[in-house]
Amino acid sequence: MPVVNRIAALTDEITAWRRDFHQHPELLFAVDRTAGLVAERLRAFGCDEVVTGIGRTGVVGVIRGRQAGSGRTVGLRADMDALPIEEATDVAYRSTVKGKMHACGHDGHTAMLLGAAKYLAETRNFDGTAIVIFQPAEEGGGGGDAMVKDGLMERFGIQEVYGLHNKPGLPLGSFAIRPGPMMAAADRFVIEIEGRGGHAAAPHDCIDTVLVSAHVITALQSIASRNVDPVKSAVVSVTTMHAGDAFNVIPQTATLTGTVRCLDEAVRDLCEARLGAVAESVAAAFGATARTAYHRGYPVTENHPDQAAFMADVAAEVSGEALVDRTSPPLMGAEDFSYMLNRRPGAYIFMGTGDGPGLHHPAYDFNDAATPYGVSLWARLIERAMPAA
Repeated sequence: MPVVNRIAALTDEITAWRRDFHQHPELLFAVDRTAGLVAERLRAFGCDEVVTGIGRTGVVGVIRGRQAGSGRTVGLRADMDALPIEEATDVAYRSTVKGKMHACGHDGHTAMLLGAAKYLAETRNFDGTAIVIFQPAEEGGGGGDAMVKDGLMERFGIQEVYGLHNKPGLPLGSFAIRPGPMMAAADRFVIEIEGRGGHAAAPHDCIDTVLVSAHVITALQSIASRNVDPVKSAVVSVTTMHAGDAFNVIPQTATLTGTVRCLDEAVRDLCEARLGAVAESVAAAFGATARTAYHRGYPVTENHPDQAAFMADVAAEVSGEALVDRTSPPLMGAEDFSYMLNRRPGAYIFMGTGDGPGLHHPAYDFNDAATPYGVSLWARLIERAMPAA
């Protein structure tokens, strides 16, 4: 494995950083401790600039190569936030904060990018500028969007941007990527159904919102199966239903909530339109009414073809071609790195961490054995994208 020798020597230090982050998880934008440590270390590494408060609590480090003739600037992004989950591991560095844990590996992402920053600031063996981006609030807060809206790309002159996420279940040190859609858009909906409440023993005097809800839930599944082109993808999931609190009352109202996932903006538009139309027409058939609120969340995470091929080539340098899947199927999960890819060419890759509990599981723990692969990927990517003469 051609992991950079200096990075191999840094692995124990990077692991210590990661485990410290793991012990002190923070949520969404409230990552003050994590962001503070990141900024402190970037300054200690000798980064040319360290800027805090981008996208509220994001941190950006600027590292200039030993040459600047290329005029190129490449960004690397890691996310910093944890999840509101009670940890169920017995590791010595388990979370010290009740109800919070790094169940998605953002502690590993942050530590690996810090390791790459230290290496790049020491060696500067590239022609151009590397921008290391530490983002808050990936887990539902849209921190990537906040950083972009705060002028991230323009302020630092970023021309291309790259992201990485660990993936349990893939072989340790392997990589998976594809051109085009990598992860789905994630939207939310709320459907409020109003009928006529009354006594459960006299349903003929009522318009039963529970019955209406059942038919709406079933009919919504026709969107993916009968409206969306079969060679494209969509998921429509109703995830909650609330309709009353008594065993002998037919409720006046019912509320359904759920999510829609798509890999294509045209399909996303179709799902939004059909969701409201189906709910309203089914409710009307029973004499009820339905009001639909549709909220768009993270867009499709779409890799740019040239950058995806380049990132795959770098991954093959690190782990060997046999451990790089260049046509990995897309996932219906979502990622707010999509906002950055909507502004600049770039790519997003998965890195295998071997067997173990999956992401967002209370027993999940980032596999530190994967660290040198991720750090080497970042270092080689900068050196390959902006080679020194």
